[in-house]
Amino acid sequence: MTTLSFTAGMPPRDRLEQIGWFALVGIVATMQLSIAAAQILLTVAVLTWLVSHILRSERLQAPPFFWPLVTYAALTLASAGFSLDPKVSFTDCKQLVLLMLVPVTYDLARGARANSVLSIILTIGAASALVGIVQYGVLNFDGLGRRPQGTLSHWMTYSGTLMMVVCAATARLLYGPSGRLWSAFIMPALLVALSLTLTRGAWVGVAVGVAVLFLSKDFRLLALIPVVVGGGILLAPQALTDRVYSIFDRNDLTSRDRVAMLEAGVAIVKDYPLMGVGPDQIERIYPYYRVADAVKPTNPHLHNVPMQIAAERGLPALGAWFWFLGSASLGLFKLLRHSRNKGLAAAGLGAMAAMLAAGLTEYNFGDSEFLMLLLVMITLPFAANRDGGLPS
Repeated sequence: MTTLSFTAGMPPRDRLEQIGWFALVGIVATMQLSIAAAQILLTVAVLTWLVSHILRSERLQAPPFFWPLVTYAALTLASAGFSLDPKVSFTDCKQLVLLMLVPVTYDLARGARANSVLSIILTIGAASALVGIVQYGVLNFDGLGRRPQGTLSHWMTYSGTLMMVVCAATARLLYGPSGRLWSAFIMPALLVALSLTLTRGAWVGVAVGVAVLFLSKDFRLLALIPVVVGGGILLAPQALTDRVYSIFDRNDLTSRDRVAMLEAGVAIVKDYPLMGVGPDQIERIYPYYRVADAVKPTNPHLHNVPMQIAAERGLPALGAWFWFLGSASLGLFKLLRHSRNKGLAAAGLGAMAAMLAAGLTEYNFGDSEFLMLLLVMITLPFAANRDGGLPS
């Protein structure tokens, strides 16, 4: 059955909203599988949403944390104008369009639809996990040079999305009024696939995200984390346990290089405090700030979200980003305490905590697939609690 048959007989503005909803479902279904498909569907969703709003003469509505993101976007564009290479920087700014996912999701996924969207995220995440497990077990994606990456372009992106899906599944187990059985069923595949990526930052991120969720429900649940981690280490292959132990190795080359990048970032911020060097300019300027202990001759980014934003876009942009973090986290915490949709609020809060923890060693906020999933997850609880919710 086609979209047209679903929308036949509706007024044009309602038909556009329905098409936008189908596009949003498509975005959620594809953003863990294909960024190209997700971005095409995002274009459809934004255009239909905008025209529908114009026909209704409605004002744009969004959660409170959207306005810090708008400020962050404006400061990013200003940074691009003062960039070392404005043409390259403005081209990189196209990623800011992804921020429109917030008002689109807030409007189109309101009411009961929000829980349906989270169910899609969990189901696609489970399918993606199975792909990664097959890659490891059958296709020999089993070393640091060739890790499971699902259908995505890089294992960092893959592990980051799995990390947030694990947080969402945990939130459903702890708070969800329904869907707990499915979350419990897919959890082993999610954890196994995440562990097989050998991505330490995502491991730390998921541990922090789940710890925040356990703490919010009952602090005694925290005792489960060392039990699960310890059991996993006992059952894991040697390559995985070696990777775990390397987290605590000060001589690990990757860890040394990340410290060196932080030192270079501090020096860059001192020289370019207001506007930074411009979006997508770190790789160009890094060799001039590279410290003696650095391992790689250059890096595309500084593997740390706050440092990357400060060096690339300036301290005012970093301030706007911290404003976004505070606004989103506070809003999610209030919803967790006082709303009926605690599972959605918990999923968003866990995803934020995981992003922050993993973002200390990886620039995950600049990864399009990761950012799209994060924005949808933290918007859903606000959408679910809007008046005039729509049926799923």
